[in-house]
Amino acid sequence: MARSWGLLPADIRARVLKREWRNTSNLKARLLNKKPFPIRIGLKPPTGQSAVEDMEHFQTFIRQWRSFPSQQFVEWDTRNYRTLSEQSLPKFFILKNIQELIEFIGAEAVKRSQIWQRNMSPLLEAYPGTYRALVKHLQTIESMRPSDARLMPTLVEQLTPGMGEGKYLRALPLVGVDTKFLENYQSLIADILDTVHDNAAVNAGGLHGWLGCHANPKGWLTIRPLCEKVRAKLGGLPILQLPGDVLKEQRLPADNILVVENMASGLGLPLLPNTIAVFGGGKNVAWMEAPWLKSKRVAYWGDLDTWGLSILSDVRSKLPTVTALMMDQETLDRHEDRMVGERKSVDAIPEFLTASETQIFLDLRNSEKNDSRLEQERLSPDYIKAKLKNWITIQYLSGVGE
Repeated sequence: MARSWGLLPADIRARVLKREWRNTSNLKARLLNKKPFPIRIGLKPPTGQSAVEDMEHFQTFIRQWRSFPSQQFVEWDTRNYRTLSEQSLPKFFILKNIQELIEFIGAEAVKRSQIWQRNMSPLLEAYPGTYRALVKHLQTIESMRPSDARLMPTLVEQLTPGMGEGKYLRALPLVGVDTKFLENYQSLIADILDTVHDNAAVNAGGLHGWLGCHANPKGWLTIRPLCEKVRAKLGGLPILQLPGDVLKEQRLPADNILVVENMASGLGLPLLPNTIAVFGGGKNVAWMEAPWLKSKRVAYWGDLDTWGLSILSDVRSKLPTVTALMMDQETLDRHEDRMVGERKSVDAIPEFLTASETQIFLDLRNSEKNDSRLEQERLSPDYIKAKLKNWITIQYLSGVGE
């Protein structure tokens, strides 16, 4: 049981390390004077009764603080005890500034502060007002190579509003600085630019907005034509990839669009007339708000588990006319022996499922852990082929196809 009085030097060191030096948010607050010095810790000298009840600890308390080498950090007080007479006792441990904190911690802190000095100095010499931005990114500063620190002011002086108009970040016309350096440190650089240019970057929506650069493509999807006619319309390409935001604006040259959750299942699709498959996006279905999809016949096929059905619901919220393929009770029944457990189920019932799909969702969510998921890859190829051909046949019978 911890004592209620008489903190020892080892107790204070452990507390300062935990709460101040190794607590990044508190350390930053001290460096920025958001949490002003001094650090003042009461050493909890005892009452006379407590001292008498544990004389061994009382003597240890006084002895260790008297022999403590850095007496400038200790404030003493004189107390008169009825049974122990007058005693000089350590009352407070006080660190007045960051230099004293570093001195108290010792070699670990000295080395760390030397890294701060080395990596902050090049930029502070060129832009003295950037100290707060550098402290905000203290971990980045500490991990930065000295050569990168020296390169930072060279980069900052070259960056101007709109210089990347129509370009990606990696295509900026920089001199003596590689664009990977800019990309690696873009969060730090954005805050530096806000300091140097009076919050211009944040007001422009961030670094990319201030420079005029395109955001890097993300949410890549794989496009695969499933017949020769459609492939010819894509320049003969058998497969290609596009980011979701580009695909949203790029009308695909087929009447039938088959969206498949997983990459492996998309690569294994059979040939189908007048059809393009879009696959490998997982939860990335935002592109399916594309206006051009409304004039297409679109089907979606995903894993039969709570996550797959949630994605189907998201798809249908964007495109109500979508047809769900192989996400029904028949598919579950035909492949029941291939089901596995779902690691973590979705709790909330998806809003845009049909009544039968909602029932499947509930059954899967409430089923045994080893019997709640049917992966796309576990469906038999002959079953997949038959279901896809049936979808195409119905499409032709409805008069939509060629």
